[in-house]
Amino acid sequence: MKSKIILGVDAGGTFTDFVLIKYGESVSLRALKILSSPDAPERAILEGIKKLGLDSILKTHDLEIVHGSTVATNAVLENKLSKTALVTNRGFKDLLTIGRQTRPALYQLEYEPIEPPVPRKLCFETGGRLGADGSEIEGLSQAEVEDLVEEIMSQEPESVAINLLFSFINPEFEMILERELLNKIPSIRVSRSSAVLPVYKEFERGIATWLNAALEPLISRYLVNLQDSLGKPKLQIMQSSGETISAGIAEKSAVNLLLSGPAGGLKAVQYIGKQIGEEKLVSFDMGGTSTDVALIDGKVEITTEGTLGSYPVSVPMLDMQTIGAGGGSIAFIDAGGLLRVGPESAGANPGPACYDQGGIYPTVTDAHLVLERLSGNSGLAGGLKLDRGLALAAIKRLSVPLKLSVAEVANGIIQIANEHMMRAIRLISVNRGHDPKDFSLMSFGGAGGLHVCEIADGMQMKKAVIPVYGGVLSALGMLVAEQGRQFVRTVNFILGNLSESEIEMRFAEIFEEGRQTLTNEGINEEALKADYSLDCRYRGQSYTLNIPWGGLRGCSMRFGNLHEKRYGYSLQNEVEIVNLRVSVSAPAISFGLSDCSVEDGLYNFSVREPGINDKNRELFQKEVLKDGGKIAGPAVISHHTSTSYVASGWQAGLDSIGNLMLNKI
Repeated sequence: MKSKIILGVDAGGTFTDFVLIKYGESVSLRALKILSSPDAPERAILEGIKKLGLDSILKTHDLEIVHGSTVATNAVLENKLSKTALVTNRGFKDLLTIGRQTRPALYQLEYEPIEPPVPRKLCFETGGRLGADGSEIEGLSQAEVEDLVEEIMSQEPESVAINLLFSFINPEFEMILERELLNKIPSIRVSRSSAVLPVYKEFERGIATWLNAALEPLISRYLVNLQDSLGKPKLQIMQSSGETISAGIAEKSAVNLLLSGPAGGLKAVQYIGKQIGEEKLVSFDMGGTSTDVALIDGKVEITTEGTLGSYPVSVPMLDMQTIGAGGGSIAFIDAGGLLRVGPESAGANPGPACYDQGGIYPTVTDAHLVLERLSGNSGLAGGLKLDRGLALAAIKRLSVPLKLSVAEVANGIIQIANEHMMRAIRLISVNRGHDPKDFSLMSFGGAGGLHVCEIADGMQMKKAVIPVYGGVLSALGMLVAEQGRQFVRTVNFILGNLSESEIEMRFAEIFEEGRQTLTNEGINEEALKADYSLDCRYRGQSYTLNIPWGGLRGCSMRFGNLHEKRYGYSLQNEVEIVNLRVSVSAPAISFGLSDCSVEDGLYNFSVREPGINDKNRELFQKEVLKDGGKIAGPAVISHHTSTSYVASGWQAGLDSIGNLMLNKI
């Protein structure tokens, strides 16, 4: 077997995680966690590579890197986007500003005005309009195209987003504009909706195209800098859909990277779940800045109705909920005198007060340290030590006006953070017809283990898992993700008017496009596999549900069953197929964690009782876990990439792979 050295890298807002696998006749793994460098993420990546002793391998072709990043996510959330022009048909320049005319809060009669995505002076109109049937309503002359390009040049944008009506039926007019812009302004970036998201719904398609155009210069600069810094290694980038693509393709597909890091975590959850025989899982990824939750019922679901900030993101992405609650979430007293937590985070710099790096605001991490669920003697990523005195001082500033003890405020901070996270779990479980009691909670991320038992209790769940490498699980997910792409076409067929051969012919056409795209990226054609699915709705509805393709027979029944599970009812109305979707991918490397040789210290757990002064702390016999025994809570289990709190009424044991298995007593 040809050996491979693959490095998974997850660059988060607070920490950058690494998992290194050497894959051949035998398999070995190493993990590393260091502080991120948000101003230049590539700096932390290079530091991690150096710590792992991979400097010399960088000069060869022997190292492959799979990378997930929050660069795109942070740029959108912080509104640090490139200057982008929008081109639409005449009469539609305000399309993205008007949107769906939905209020941020249904019962809030007054709210702050929402800034339009694209300033009006950067919105341009042109001809080249198609009808809903693809017929030409208004042509596009060469003189009109040249005038439009001159107008755009006068505003000096970095990027242009082209979003013409019904271009997903016929992209010709968009392609003409793209060619002319690139001919006249070679340095400009152009995104056209017929390439970014060739589906119906002009607003959602327009937002996706604008985001892609506005992010492309940023992502391109980042990836070019990273590739130049790394040298020769093959570089793959994780997409929001849970598949990886080459760095060169990722530059032009920036909107597909918005959930790049969290997607890696979900792929690892699914991978570990299969190895331990748990296919019904709720994943709970809590880092320093945010928390991501998702539900896995046999497989990770993909959605096209995601959001980021105030924007709908209709490109395929793994179905998860993200909230601003992490270990660095700041606690404060609001104008009404109530204790609040998040969404603002202390991040990596200056970080929580206990980091002793200039942070003064109390955070969730400080609350855990005050309650001694974290130890001041524990070394964190980058050799960071926690200062309990600074944590006490920060939380005391809240306890005085609240007229509560420091411990009560610390408990309150954790309970509020827990409630934020449980609300997100209800959205992806109860609100979609799933009973959380039927699932196990798999918690990961640097802060996840400190909350897992209390979250499970609140959701009435009886089992939880803290996976091996739980503190760096997203980086592990980069290694087990398939390389591939998602392809979609809008068709708008009435189900009863079609033959199975007609649908399969359309699927074959889409697969052929995917096959050519991936083989051009160097993927072996024989390794490719395809998954087919349909976006369906009852005729007259606006939104769709995705069902797997299993032949025409029973298609209507499968859709009706899913509709009833999701919304509580089904209808006898005609079913419409809106979109055909094809996922084309090549399998990732395959290995079992139980067969891996691991670095020294992987199973070195420190187990103690919480709330005992560090100097006089009595340690449980950590060999109890190694020998297959159980430890009852309350207990704190410290590991080299994470710390876990086993609450009262729970017990913990270690399985053969190294996962910490938690059960309600």
